[in-house]
Amino acid sequence: MAKVLVLYYSSHGHIERMAYEVAKGAQAGGADVDIKRVPELVPEDVARASGYHLDQAAPVAKPMDLVKYDAIIFGTPTRFGMMAAQMKNFLDQCGAQWAKGELIGKAAGVFTASATQHGGQEAALLSFHTVLLHLGFVVVGLPYSFQGQMTVSEISGCSPYGASTIVGGDGARQPSENELAGAFFQGEHTATIAQKLIKS
Repeated sequence: MAKVLVLYYSSHGHIERMAYEVAKGAQAGGADVDIKRVPELVPEDVARASGYHLDQAAPVAKPMDLVKYDAIIFGTPTRFGMMAAQMKNFLDQCGAQWAKGELIGKAAGVFTASATQHGGQEAALLSFHTVLLHLGFVVVGLPYSFQGQMTVSEISGCSPYGASTIVGGDGARQPSENELAGAFFQGEHTATIAQKLIKS
């Protein structure tokens, strides 16, 4: 059985919601799944004043934790077309794992969120892939077998690069059923790929 980590950063709860759906998908794909988050960098008083969702159940991860898993699915908000600083800070601490080649051959994917339909989601996913390739991961996207990304009947995230949600300028919009379906699909698909990789 493949061991999958869903590792996320969520300031307002949207990526957290997607993370739990990704985890359900990975479990449906036959994986043993853990959900963890990266540390917050914003001082607590500032974060609370800014409406950050700080009371999250997932434990905080350490870079050494990544070695224990066959696949890691990362979730991050989009920040100006890139991953959030909190996630990048965590990945920048993975130098020891990179130097030892401990992440080479593991499956990995990314899911994200942005305020608008054209808020840099694809740029964030693709630039995240660059980091994953440097670390030696086998990048897994969201293939077109997830037909939900073909919809034009509603506003929706998701692309071949990963699941995503659109939260609106005020953050009030929650992930739609189609976006959650994309997250579930990505989790299940990644778990399936991870299982094939550990058998090869």
